[in-house]
Order: sequence, then structure tokens, then C-alpha cells
Amino acid sequence: MPPVKPMLAKAAAELPDDPGLYYEPKWDGFRCIVFRDGADIELGSRNDRPLTRYFPELVAALAAALPDKCVLDGEIVIVSENGLEFDVLQQRLHPAASRVNKLAAETPASFIAFDLLALGDTDLTGEPFHERRRILETLFTRNHPSTHLTPISTDPQVAKDWFTRFEGAGFDGVMVKSKDLPYLQDKRVMIKVKHERTADCVVAGFRWHKDGKGIGSLLLGLYDDDGNLHHVGVASSFTAARRAQLVDELAPLREHALDNHPWRDWADAAAQAAADGKMPGGLSRWSGGKDLSWEPLRTELVAEVRYEHVMAGRFRHGGRLVRFRDDRTPESCTYAQLDEVAPAELADIFTSARQERP
Repeated sequence: MPPVKPMLAKAAAELPDDPGLYYEPKWDGFRCIVFRDGADIELGSRNDRPLTRYFPELVAALAAALPDKCVLDGEIVIVSENGLEFDVLQQRLHPAASRVNKLAAETPASFIAFDLLALGDTDLTGEPFHERRRILETLFTRNHPSTHLTPISTDPQVAKDWFTRFEGAGFDGVMVKSKDLPYLQDKRVMIKVKHERTADCVVAGFRWHKDGKGIGSLLLGLYDDDGNLHHVGVASSFTAARRAQLVDELAPLREHALDNHPWRDWADAAAQAAADGKMPGGLSRWSGGKDLSWEPLRTELVAEVRYEHVMAGRFRHGGRLVRFRDDRTPESCTYAQLDEVAPAELADIFTSARQERP
């Protein structure tokens, strides 16, 4: 019964190729545990927030595809001709039922299953992964347009091909699981290998850490071809000592920061409230109402930041500060430095996966 905390993964820089490993593509969507007990279907998120009301079309699809009593782990995604659309997926988290129903018809979601926790009255979490996967495959013998079984392979060369060839379609990377791995809730026992690159960005502001004792994150910008500075994401995950150091390092840039700041129109509370996540201070539904107010800095500092990939002109996940670059001018920090990856057809991965299923 819900809630169930999903099994988690720890990051690795390279793809392991030890015997007894299974590889899956890492989907870029909302992690979701599906609970079905007869007519009752619940969709639970990674942080225990219910997702059921936001995806009525998935409830109907899962009712048609799944056995009467089961618990599955997977990912909710939205697929377009351009690949996985995480920004469109976020828009589905709307408080108004009329809006939810409209978006369900216009941008229907899909569920990608990759683990089976229970079937009937049998708890499968103690079974090895290869056995859970074998049983899971028996549940996906019929074709349902909105429910899919994730591709899997025991061949590291296939995994390397997925890692590079399907990045343009929005995949995060590759997941790696041991064949004997039981399902361990809230434990980082899987491995994730994700795309990482670096870019030089303008540091245009910051947010205080939630404890109020240091810098929590740096607001980053890149210039477009017309010379406009766009907010592309943040750099965070500082140690307590580094958060304190940054207060002193950034102090000179706080003086007269708003005088000629390119984001000065977004700095007041009213603008932040209206931004709805599109501006540096805007609140997003998925942030749970967290305070995202920010402090401006004079746009004179350049930071080298490690990031994973870009979606809709912004870093898909938070970046990590590598170093400050005194040798770079802010004007040189443009979108041109970002890697462009050609989109790939999602259908290809399903076709090849059917041939690779162990």
C-alpha cells in the first residue's frame, strides 16, 4: 500500500561493464509508483505527492493495461516528434480540473514501466531484479499506446549506443542494475550514468541558502545573438564552508547591482509572483511554493559550470560550480558554446530493445 519510496541510484562517471549487469535508458520525466487494487489506481511521486488527479488519461490507460492487483515502478513522460518534453510535462501540474482535462486531451502522457514490486498478493521486492523483470514482461504482452515496458539489455555496447544516440531525444543517460538486486526502498543501490558538460556562464544573481547563513545557489545567464541575457539555470550544492566563502566573494558585486541589471524588471516581489517559473524569481508548481526570491549581482563575473543537458534553452537540472573564470568576459558567454545534439526517433529504441530483450 502507498506510500512506497522508490529505489534510488548513485552517479557514476563511466558505464560499468561487469558481468551480471542490466542496462536501461534513463527517462526524463516524473518518477511514479503505480498502485492498482481493482478499480482503485493511485499514482505516487518520488516525494510522496499524489499525481493521480493530474493524469486522468493515464489512470484509464493503466486500468486497461494492468492486472487487477499490482504495484509498478516507472516514469511518466510526454513524447512529441522532438523527443521527451519535460517542460510540457510540468505544465500538467495545474490546480484547475478543467485545465487538467484540457491538457490531458492535448498533451497526453505515457507511463514507462521498469520494475514490478507486487503482483496479486505477492510481495516481489525481495526477489532478484532479473526475476522481477521476467514477470514484468508477462504483463506487457499486448500493445497499449500509453503504457510501455522500458527497453533493457545485458550488452554494454548497446548501452553505450543508447547513451550517445538517443540524447537528442531527451534521455538523461543510462541506468545500471545488478541482476540479483532486490528492490530496496529509498536506497541508492542502482547506478546512473548521465551526460555532463561544462559551460561558461554569467553570474547574474544568487539566492540565500534556506538556513540564511550563506549562498544557496548562483543564478546563471547566457547571451543570445541579439545581446540579451537569458536566465539558463542555477549552480548549487555547495558545502557549508563554501556557502560562507561565497558571501564574501560576491559582496562587491552587490553594490549598485540593479542600476543597469538586465533582469531589473524581475527583481521586485510582484514580478516574481507573476513570473510562474519563467523568470529567476518565479514560483513553479513543482517547487512546492518554495521561496525563490533572489538577489541581483552586477553581471561582471563568469563561472564555469558543469551541466547535464539543455532543454528549451535552460539547464534541465541544477549545475555545479567548477570555478570562476577571471580570464573570460561576460559578453563571451553565449549559447553558441553549448553542445547541440540532433534529435533521435524514440521509436528506434523500442524496435531495437525488442530484439535485445534478455
